[in-house]
Amino acid sequence: MSITNTPTSNDACLSIVHSLMCHRQGGESETFAKRAIESLVKKLKEKKDELDSLITAITTNGAHPSKCVTIQRTLDGRLQVAGRKGFPHVIYARLWRWPDLHKNELKHVKYCQFAFDLKCDSVCVNPYHYERVVSAGIDLSGLTLSGSGSSGLMVKDEYDYDCPSSLPSSEGHIQTIQHPPTRPVAQEAFSTSALLPPTDGSSSASSSAFSSIAVGPTNATSTWTRNNNFTPNVPHPQNGHIQHHPAMHHTGHYWPVHNEIAFQPPISNHPAPEYWCSIAYFEMDVQVGETFKVPSNCPIVTVDGYVDPSGGDRFCLGQLSNVHRTEAIERARLHIGKGVQLECKGEGDVWVRCLSDHAVFVQSYYLDREAGRAPGDAVHKIYPSAYIKVFDLRQCHRQMQQQAATAQAAAAAQAAAVAGNIPGPGSVGGIAPAISLSAAAGIGVDDLRRLCILRMSFVKGWGPDYPRQSIKETPCWIEIHLHRALQLLDEVLHTMPIADPQPLD
Repeated sequence: MSITNTPTSNDACLSIVHSLMCHRQGGESETFAKRAIESLVKKLKEKKDELDSLITAITTNGAHPSKCVTIQRTLDGRLQVAGRKGFPHVIYARLWRWPDLHKNELKHVKYCQFAFDLKCDSVCVNPYHYERVVSAGIDLSGLTLSGSGSSGLMVKDEYDYDCPSSLPSSEGHIQTIQHPPTRPVAQEAFSTSALLPPTDGSSSASSSAFSSIAVGPTNATSTWTRNNNFTPNVPHPQNGHIQHHPAMHHTGHYWPVHNEIAFQPPISNHPAPEYWCSIAYFEMDVQVGETFKVPSNCPIVTVDGYVDPSGGDRFCLGQLSNVHRTEAIERARLHIGKGVQLECKGEGDVWVRCLSDHAVFVQSYYLDREAGRAPGDAVHKIYPSAYIKVFDLRQCHRQMQQQAATAQAAAAAQAAAVAGNIPGPGSVGGIAPAISLSAAAGIGVDDLRRLCILRMSFVKGWGPDYPRQSIKETPCWIEIHLHRALQLLDEVLHTMPIADPQPLD
């Protein structure tokens, strides 16, 4: 070993391991850390320049530039150490830099030539070739981190979790998107969020940013009547935030406005539904118990793992029995705990607060859009204490109208194509033009109805990053049907009938 007590690649493996162990951050057990470092040093013993780069990077805490430190990529991309599997760059970043690192928080530096997400045959595990980042430039439904604007984490949960988070995945499969809490929020502040005013009348990403701070009650109230007479009483902004009165219970004659800046008239003059949502509980692919309906005068409902059967504003899953329940399902149910709170705001927007000690996983077309994903192309991991918007009624209504109009136009064009009535070059009349329109024409009522549904699993996620490929393979999950959205869909379907196809000549 050199005079400075810093080893080189010429030293014995034991000496190198001992030196590198001195720089570990303590997030893993000593046994695991030693096994992981020994494994890496042995792999690098024949690549002395890379081993020297690793030693330099670790012993200087990244103060000096270092080269890529590579190991062979395995078939599934994971490395097994001491009976545990994990992605190699994450294992070593936890050992030497961030012991509390989530596997979704890494992004490689520009000069790294063998970064994990570059899909090379070799993988760089130099911890100083990765950065722990929060993606800027993408607004994940209003989460803020310590006043840092509308930033959020958008990365895959286990597989390509260090890929650039501002870009959609090019692989075309479901992605897990992270939604950590902004900060712990006192429970009594639940009904008094401060929101940034929207810049226009739409429910856009720019209007979704919020700051989770508790504010005192004000006298601000607003109501929509059945005659669409809108009477706002807008409070004065204070320090850039608008304060609102806590949620109030209203009778069925009014649209409640809960903690929302209500500058817009309702989308429809159709009376409010008696229930704002209905919740069905499933274990795997089997519904357990009856569907739970939430009255419109109860804007906040809790879904938890306890056993109170009285209903009202609580849907207790612990009281539900299932003769086919497996031990794995029973174990998962034990971790539901305080569960989640669902809150209906305004005419039908929905927010979720995770009260459980474990994350919940949500299928939400609104969050997909906010994250720049195609509908149904992502699963959203909502961390404990996070409070996040998962459904926007106006956005959903626009999607309904657009998809229904697209389907109507495509069906008419498809009929014309089959009849050979599409003019222009290449119009041979027949089957080829019809096939090109078939996908759009195939949009049906079920496709549109999915816009009005939220799905949420407790404790366990699904997708290509998990053993479970569908939510129907998770042990305990709920499906939430949003009644106001279904009302609007019914109106859209009535006002946009599909035209009868023209008879063939």
